[in-house]
Amino acid sequence: MDSDRILDVRTYRLVSGRRDEFDRLFREHSRPMLERHGIRVLVAGPSLVDDDHYTLIRSFDSLEQRREQLDGFYGSAEWLERYDAQVMELIEAYQTVVVPAPPEPGRPT
Repeated sequence: MDSDRILDVRTYRLVSGRRDEFDRLFREHSRPMLERHGIRVLVAGPSLVDDDHYTLIRSFDSLEQRREQLDGFYGSAEWLERYDAQVMELIEAYQTVVVPAPPEPGRPT
């Protein structure tokens, strides 16, 4: 149901000087893997105003779907064995907020 759709907005503060490496890993590995797990990536990329931040915005049909899909992604052998340590060493900190998605254009509120 459209009214249950949510956005998962994550911002990363990356290790200084390592954003290009993080972006490459995201584009070449993490994003395709997210998509294989059925996770819709709406926006992803480096901050336009500084060199140490990155944003990822994902969309889910419900909080339950978010939990299930993220558990599957972050709990997968592929993530844990190949990418978790490699990606996490590039991140100083991150924050996630989950908010209701706005209605799709042309749909009543």
